[in-house]
Amino acid sequence: MIKDNLKYANLYYGISEGLKQGFEWLKHNSLENMSDGKYNISENIYANIQSYETKDNALYEAHRKYIDIQYMISGEEFIGQANYLECEVKEEYDKEKDIEFLEYKRKEEFYKLKEGEFFVFFPTDAHKPSIKIKNKKFVKKVVVKVLI
Repeated sequence: MIKDNLKYANLYYGISEGLKQGFEWLKHNSLENMSDGKYNISENIYANIQSYETKDNALYEAHRKYIDIQYMISGEEFIGQANYLECEVKEEYDKEKDIEFLEYKRKEEFYKLKEGEFFVFFPTDAHKPSIKIKNKKFVKKVVVKVLI
């Protein structure tokens, strides 16, 4: 897992060309003016812009084929993070959607995602996004999916 502000994203360009392309797309688009939906960035990278109300709780999720860049356009939320190997499968892996849902039995760690910040989640990072901080609030976020 990586957590940082988008203005420092260039520090992570060396990890992969796909991450670099994803970050560049985030930097060079007026995300606050874009509608919810799927945007193709390249053959192996796409983005999902989503607006929603934060939740009381959720299951952890993990992906096998894609790395997530989760960037907060407006609002804020908590995101839980856990090591995939320490989680218990609750819903089997869906190959078509590249997702499985998990439960983490240990003390959870939550991190705040604020406007202008991002997380990068790799396949070993189980994550629980969209959690309210104090009260449920409306947020706008984009998840860039980078094929491994």
